[in-house]
Amino acid sequence: MPDQILQWSLIATAVIMTIAIWIVTYCLLRGPTLPDRVVALDLIGTLTAGAVGVYAVSQNEPVYILVSIVLALVLFVGTVAFGYYLEKGHEP
Repeated sequence: MPDQILQWSLIATAVIMTIAIWIVTYCLLRGPTLPDRVVALDLIGTLTAGAVGVYAVSQNEPVYILVSIVLALVLFVGTVAFGYYLEKGHEP
């Protein structure tokens, strides 16, 4: 019984994350400003890292958790770099 609950919750999480990625992709394409689009792109990356984590749990492969962590760290560095770029006054 607990295995069934885990499988159903993983499926539900994957479906919700897929829907969220589609909604954020729409916001990425329609974003009125560049910072809005960068935030949407960062959220897509974060959701992707979460999806990799869900896959790791569903397949019982802990190595994919490391992939998810590295992806999240790279996304963080990119967002900080963009914030630094905007702080210097280069906003289009």
